[in-house]
Amino acid sequence: MSLTRRLFTSAALTLPAWTQKAPAGKAPEESVEDLPRFVTFTRQVIAQTTVTDRDGRYVNGLQGHEFRLIDRGKVQKITVESAVQPLSLVVCVQANNTVETVLPNVKKIGPLLEGTILGEKGQAAIIAFDHRVRVMQDWTRDGDAMTKALNKINAGSTTSAMTDAVIQAARMLKNRPKDHRKVILLIAETRDKGSEGKTRQALLDLQFGNIVLFSLNINRLVTSLMTKQPPPRPPAIPAGAGHTAPGGLMTPEAINANTGHYNGNVVPLVVEVFRQAKSIFVDNQLEAFTKATGGQERSFLSYRDLERVVMDIGEELQSQYMISYSPSNPDEGGYHEITVEVNRAGLKIRTRPGYWMAAVPEHMRE
Repeated sequence: MSLTRRLFTSAALTLPAWTQKAPAGKAPEESVEDLPRFVTFTRQVIAQTTVTDRDGRYVNGLQGHEFRLIDRGKVQKITVESAVQPLSLVVCVQANNTVETVLPNVKKIGPLLEGTILGEKGQAAIIAFDHRVRVMQDWTRDGDAMTKALNKINAGSTTSAMTDAVIQAARMLKNRPKDHRKVILLIAETRDKGSEGKTRQALLDLQFGNIVLFSLNINRLVTSLMTKQPPPRPPAIPAGAGHTAPGGLMTPEAINANTGHYNGNVVPLVVEVFRQAKSIFVDNQLEAFTKATGGQERSFLSYRDLERVVMDIGEELQSQYMISYSPSNPDEGGYHEITVEVNRAGLKIRTRPGYWMAAVPEHMRE
């Protein structure tokens, strides 16, 4: 949702007041600064909408009159355009120690970004994050520059400030041209580890910026098995002083079997299995970001998987419909749930579920 502020003066002067001389006996004319000003606000909600058939194929060629958008139960007057607007894309890449084995595949996607997603006039920026959020490449459409930026990303600390990276990306997109579609491609695990920013703030920035977020999920089970463990600390109790079963050997292998610790660390596989089971019942943060913006989660294991999902996202972005409107119910503050319908049977529609709006006093409405 964008908010535009307009100032109107009650009269227009052809020359500044200080260049005009008042006739004798008459008071000097008012300057522009002295004239009363009236402030009005115009809202525009943008819903990037994807339409697929029963087999999941993207549907092109729909006409504007075939769509209907409902905002809090009220049908809105909408404008529908095919996705021909230039694209502004921020690629956020997790770059902490747990994804070190995955980064070589991620570094290869530069040509895919240029040729598959951006189109002719699109531009991209590259962000890497561990405990820091670093802009590796500012806005460009040069594929070589994107590839160089990706190649500079190396695994860092144990922290993953994913929410901070999303907030940074949303701020970068805020200043992009108004006619651009705004998209974040987030390549990360599904769990934030150490952000200072809050998920609520990230969601609000995405909502107010009319931003769609797609995620490429890095499998935590795989990274847990492949992550290099730090050197173990010396045991506080010498091996010979540990407790074992009567008559047992005091070898390091026997002590590890009794304590469940290997090289100073609890077996990562067992820990991750429990986390995976828990995540079945609790939504992850990437799911919250994608659902709130009308994007989608994808996952990959190999470069072939990564190439396939990037190309699919590019096809989706080129097949979307841009639905925009000014809400007819500006006095209704709070969360506005929206629904998009198409008057053809068997089609599936995915778009943002709603937006936040503050009520505007009646005297300030346009």
